[in-house]
Amino acid sequence: MSNATATRVLVLNSGSSSVKYQLLDMHDGARLAVGLVERIGEETSRLVHTPLTDGGEQRERTAPIGDHEAALKAVAEELAADGLGLDSPELAAIGHRVVHGGLRFSAPTVITDEVLAEIERLIPVAPLHNPANVTGIRTARALRPDLPQVAVFDTAFHTTMPEHAARYAIDVETADAHRIRRYGFHGTSHAYVSRRTAGLLGKDPSEVNVIVLHLGNGASASAVAGGRCVDTSMGLTPLEGLVMGTRSGDIDPAVVFHLKRVAGMSTDEIDVLLNKKSGLVGLCGDNDMREIRRRIDEGDERARLAFDIYIHRLKKYIGAYYAVLGRVDAVAFTAGVGENAAPVREAAIAGLEELGLAVDAGLNAVRSGEPRLISPAYARVAVAVVPTDEELEIAQQTYSLVNPSVDD
Repeated sequence: MSNATATRVLVLNSGSSSVKYQLLDMHDGARLAVGLVERIGEETSRLVHTPLTDGGEQRERTAPIGDHEAALKAVAEELAADGLGLDSPELAAIGHRVVHGGLRFSAPTVITDEVLAEIERLIPVAPLHNPANVTGIRTARALRPDLPQVAVFDTAFHTTMPEHAARYAIDVETADAHRIRRYGFHGTSHAYVSRRTAGLLGKDPSEVNVIVLHLGNGASASAVAGGRCVDTSMGLTPLEGLVMGTRSGDIDPAVVFHLKRVAGMSTDEIDVLLNKKSGLVGLCGDNDMREIRRRIDEGDERARLAFDIYIHRLKKYIGAYYAVLGRVDAVAFTAGVGENAAPVREAAIAGLEELGLAVDAGLNAVRSGEPRLISPAYARVAVAVVPTDEELEIAQQTYSLVNPSVDD
């Protein structure tokens, strides 16, 4: 499908008002350039571009960027200035992060008009994300209509969940008519981290059972058995599951009815409450774990309670997924909080010694960008910190699809 000599992949992550991008060379996985366009459609638009070859220096534009088409054209100009333009014969494909692929897309998929139409049909179950993803895809296809473009779906890794894990216990006909089921998200991260964790243990992914804890502003857990997801904490939307920066995670569904009937709140107001004004920020006014820990050190009780609720939910999911898997070889922490907040890792594992879990205080305190074990040698279950790399995962999946003879 692609020029066999072309080894570069441009990864695009299009948000509602932003575009994150990375250009990678799949010959060796090296990053050639990274960047971000933010506040698209505002007067204060900003593009930050960093070439990573030949000692290039970061460049910044602060000028209005009206829409995603203008944003991607600006990205193309910045790449071209470094000799890495979209017209380069070395560019093999463009990989797009797409949040929701429903049940149809269980693997990376070359984007056709039919595929794009299906992604649009999924907008009702991903109203915040899929519209921006579609816009980015349309713009990129217009800029390079001759180039293979691939959708890599956040939900794909979780399509291996058995029906008893994916189904909600509601009327089947109603659920099927409205596509109501548990899809899960952060799939590219869970796939990458579970595979890297197996490598850290010196084993093939098919031999390892891993609980992956992706802890950022959004947070999710997954139970991965032999390289396949068998359960995950997010559901129909990214609202279900763990306590997050601004999302509530699990609540009694009747809370929604109660707020509507008793507090007189509209559906939209409740949506905003649960997605943007809950979680850590709702509990203590902060969603930055560093600030919460600082406040705890100063004796702030609201911050302490928020932290304790966060950890309590996390422990419940570790225990639940231990039961689902039956045998656990490793628990892996990843993403911003998981990789950097040693107190969270320590607190989440504390008290789970009977499950074979323990954290070595010295190893846990080490800051590193490399995958590493933080459990003592005697621990029956490994505890790992594995920095996620969703862009590399997207690039690898994209390149493998357009170059099927290449073993990644």
